[in-house]
Amino acid sequence: MISIRPAGPADADVLLDLIDALADYEKLQRPDRSARERLLRDGFGEQPLFRAYLGELDGAPVAYAITYRAYSSFLALPTLFLEDLFVLPNARGQGVGGALFRHLVGEAVRDDCGRMEWVVLDWNRVAIDFYERLGAQRLTEWYTYRLTRERMIALIDDQAAG
Repeated sequence: MISIRPAGPADADVLLDLIDALADYEKLQRPDRSARERLLRDGFGEQPLFRAYLGELDGAPVAYAITYRAYSSFLALPTLFLEDLFVLPNARGQGVGGALFRHLVGEAVRDDCGRMEWVVLDWNRVAIDFYERLGAQRLTEWYTYRLTRERMIALIDDQAAG
């Protein structure tokens, strides 16, 4: 049986384990101790910056998602941004990912969001195929850009020096 529910403070260790599993899958460094502390504070503190959800299969947590709200000035409505959606490899193909994604779509509709957005790594064919099967469209007219914290600090330092 599949169940989807919001994650709470009691789920901290489970959520961190699933985040570690995603890092391993994407061949990224796992969050260090201070990042783990920030994750718990920012997800379960007095003013949460994101919402976390768990997908369970027969009572065992096998998936998670993290979302937050952005805002569209042109729609004048919030956007649900999906930061992570991950299903443990041994639980894939059993409907947990689809149930979790549909739950998030329902959250977006209930929260009166005008749209839902996320990014997918270009090599992650499993995720690309999953989202396209659900009717999502890959945007081609938008590029994703990023400034790392180090580059932001350098930019501010360059401005102060210039």
